[in-house]
Amino acid sequence: MRTDRRPLVTTAPTAVRNLGILAHVDAGKTTITERILFATGAIHKRGEVHEGTTVTDFDAQERDRGITIFAAAVSCAWGGHRVNLIDTPGHVDFSDEVERSLRVLDGAVAVFDAVAGVEPQSESVWRQADRHGVPRIAFVNKLDRAGADLDTAVASLRERLGVVPLVVQLPIGREDGFTGVVDLLEMRALVWPTGGAAVERGPVPEPLQKEAQLRRRLLEETVAELHADALEEFCADGALTGATLARALRELTLRGDGVVVLCGSAYRNRGIEPLLDAVLAYLPSPADMPPVRGTAGGADQERAPDPAEPFAALAFKVTATPTGRLTYVRVYAGTLRKGESVLDAATGRTERVGRILRVQADRHEEREEALAGDIVAVIGLKAARAGTTLCAPGAPLVLEPPSVAEPVVSVAVEARRSVDTGRLASALARLVEEDPSLKVRSDAETGQTVLSGMGELHLEVAVEKIRRGQGVEVVVGRPQVSYRETVVRGVTGLVYRHVKQDGGAGQFAHVVIDVEPLEEAAGFEFRSAVVGGRVPQEYARAVEAGCRDALVEGPLGGYPVTGLRVTLTDGATHSKDSSELAFRAAGRFALRAALRTADVELLEPVVEVTVTVPEDGVGAVLGDLAARRGRVSGSTSTSGTAVVTAAVPLAELFGYASRLRGRTQGRGTFTARPTVLAPVPPSVAAVVLGG
Repeated sequence: MRTDRRPLVTTAPTAVRNLGILAHVDAGKTTITERILFATGAIHKRGEVHEGTTVTDFDAQERDRGITIFAAAVSCAWGGHRVNLIDTPGHVDFSDEVERSLRVLDGAVAVFDAVAGVEPQSESVWRQADRHGVPRIAFVNKLDRAGADLDTAVASLRERLGVVPLVVQLPIGREDGFTGVVDLLEMRALVWPTGGAAVERGPVPEPLQKEAQLRRRLLEETVAELHADALEEFCADGALTGATLARALRELTLRGDGVVVLCGSAYRNRGIEPLLDAVLAYLPSPADMPPVRGTAGGADQERAPDPAEPFAALAFKVTATPTGRLTYVRVYAGTLRKGESVLDAATGRTERVGRILRVQADRHEEREEALAGDIVAVIGLKAARAGTTLCAPGAPLVLEPPSVAEPVVSVAVEARRSVDTGRLASALARLVEEDPSLKVRSDAETGQTVLSGMGELHLEVAVEKIRRGQGVEVVVGRPQVSYRETVVRGVTGLVYRHVKQDGGAGQFAHVVIDVEPLEEAAGFEFRSAVVGGRVPQEYARAVEAGCRDALVEGPLGGYPVTGLRVTLTDGATHSKDSSELAFRAAGRFALRAALRTADVELLEPVVEVTVTVPEDGVGAVLGDLAARRGRVSGSTSTSGTAVVTAAVPLAELFGYASRLRGRTQGRGTFTARPTVLAPVPPSVAAVVLGG
């Protein structure tokens, strides 16, 4: 592979790479993105996270906090290819931003700290990428740090992620003396002089020649074990050529059978050019991806990533900017042209494309069209939301939208000044439009406006966005856990008859339902087991809609209900008075009655907490976690630092960061990721429900 800054020559699908940068917070994602933009000539001055001058962390809060909050899209050219790159958040509270990004990406670079290896959130985003089938390569960053070790980091990939690492580089120098790498495919040294912007190529340093040969041999053997053609050549010739290795590495990456591992130091601008070369060599283009699948008229349909196909795209992000309302879209098939009308598959309405922009964070380059495989932003779409399918009016298609996680934390919000109440309502509506993982509702008992999200930081950022963007001072209540209710023992044969006569057309619906718990205390299933056509299919669907209405508030404390299955077993209709409206009402009232009869219990979100502390602070941490109803699942210690893993109810973690700092003299840190919903102990439930 050769480092190349040739200008872009085409944007055909084969010459595009859509990739994300994934990692734990502080692993160096944004710095890598910044160095990529510099190496490709997209920017001419390197920005720094600690200075608040990076291109992708352009939001004021991101620069103040020094972390990525919002997924940012950038575009650059390398080796005659267009690279559309999304820098994703690393904090667990913004996992939904990662989820929406992964839905539209073809490949990813997973970044790991050379000292810490696989960290909790890097493992979480890796699993997210697994679910989406996104091919990945790995970049072990920060090799210039004290304690950095490539082999240890690679071992953590193997142990924590269960992957086969395919290491294609050998570091030259250790820690502060790290200056370059040996390319094990070309068996050449790549060195970055201190202060130099360009890589220098040369022979492998004599002290590393034996080690490089051993590692090249290990790479060949590992690849031969995984790839049939490589095995055949290896058995015949006793070795693999560089070309065979490169071809096999690409195929293994696309199949997910191995992970190519590179290394470097993004902060010192070492290792970026080979990383870009690896993106082109190993990660897929849109043309390598299978046709996108959707539904049209109730039937499955596929569209190839071809500019000549009927247009189909997925909106995955909406944001308001001084330029206007930007809708970020991934074009899967066909061509999107400025001024054309597109069909919003969710509403059945057409909208006109005002402008098409190639986005570089907060800077935009206007385009006349976008081809299959491209990621662009569109101005002029008023109704599209994240997850909306856009398609050619004459060729409708509905694509599967990204999943949206249920919120786990809520706060009451109100405007400090009553005259700002309307502005606050508008700002909240805009927030939900931009971030589907935020929810806004009005509390039926108190009349308060309640904002729900994925964590304290998520809500803090949302409220601060209103303050800064709208100039509205917001009063925020104490964080509250988003509890759920679930069925422990169900009900069989509950009969409900809905009859209403008010002088006009009447309403009649008769339903019989069974309610039972699901194996997992999450989700909702509905099925109709009515025979003989006693309840037509359209009325059965109305019963399901009514049941979903009833799930909004449970009988214990008015919390949402989850983890149950409803079966419609029988029913009856009236020739004149039955309607979908009547059966929806019957479904709603029937399930409410069933829940009042069934055994229902309270659930709470539980998170996996990973606490990192000095060894002498472990005792205090364990005692504190036990007091918070935590269940310790593991504890390890290395070089004076201990890592404790525990499952802790989210309700017990409010204020934990400051408590941990106090108990460890400021040296303790922790991360948390949502895991399951678990039953609340009766003594705790009594307190929650009582007040």
